[in-house]
Amino acid sequence: MTGLDVFNPVSSELNQVETDLLASIDTDLPILEEAATHLIKAGGKRLRPAFALLSAKVFRDDVSYAIPLAVSLELIHMASLVHDDVIDNSELRRGQPTVKSRWGNRLSIYTGNYVLAKSLSLVADYRRRDVIEVMADTSMSICEGEIRQMRSCYDVRQGLKEYLRRIERKTALLISVSCQLGAIISGASYEHMQALKKYGYYLGMAFQITDDILDYVADEDILGKPVGSDIRQGVITLPAIYALRCSPHGMKLAEMLSSPESCASKANEIVDLIVNSDGIDYAYYASNRFAEQALRQLNYLPEVPVKESFYRIADFISGREY
Repeated sequence: MTGLDVFNPVSSELNQVETDLLASIDTDLPILEEAATHLIKAGGKRLRPAFALLSAKVFRDDVSYAIPLAVSLELIHMASLVHDDVIDNSELRRGQPTVKSRWGNRLSIYTGNYVLAKSLSLVADYRRRDVIEVMADTSMSICEGEIRQMRSCYDVRQGLKEYLRRIERKTALLISVSCQLGAIISGASYEHMQALKKYGYYLGMAFQITDDILDYVADEDILGKPVGSDIRQGVITLPAIYALRCSPHGMKLAEMLSSPESCASKANEIVDLIVNSDGIDYAYYASNRFAEQALRQLNYLPEVPVKESFYRIADFISGREY
């Protein structure tokens, strides 16, 4: 099953999102236009726009009114990626050179700021204070999540609770908000909106845990970046947290993971120790539990054809390879 199959009910709207993403870059500065256009054309799964559109489609057949929201959500996500790549010194994303690698840190920061401002401009056109407040709060929380991750690098003492709080802000929140806002602008009841919001939250948690697993086990050509990238940057994710606590090599791992030099030079050895510790299996278990919690929220939604897509998306995210 491909991502396109999963999002078939809103495929035409997603095509329009792609067109509008490019059209949103309306600067007269050629270098800024080039950098922002490169970011958009690098592609992506477009999960956040798809969730917003699918959530809207639960309540209305014609969801063209939700396209600006979908574009805005993707722009927020893309702005965070540009900034991430500067912080992480990343050269590749989705197999393509990052904005940072092509234009440097300073232009990358300004490109991310421009894209973020554009996203808030788009959503402001709805003239709904509740929508703007949710988007602004979400943008702040994403920043908090990234700062938490930055401060936790090489910290082998961190536990499960801190990790979950970090990925909640880094990833799950924006997916949750995509579902929530798609429902809000469609006139959904509070009960239905809450169900979609929680569905997005739990699925977002599953998505990020799976993403962290793939950093250890994915095919590099499919993943679009080197395996072990998190380790090289000192980012300690769930498989590593499990291995630090439960592996017979826990003390050796703690010594290596707390050292920037070891993380850079011995990343492959660290990855092997973690993979052989059952940390991957534990992380898959956690991811599947979150996916199951997401599916339970669907019981509260009306019986409409598009509901099937939400079930299929959970399967897609849990079993994905990229």
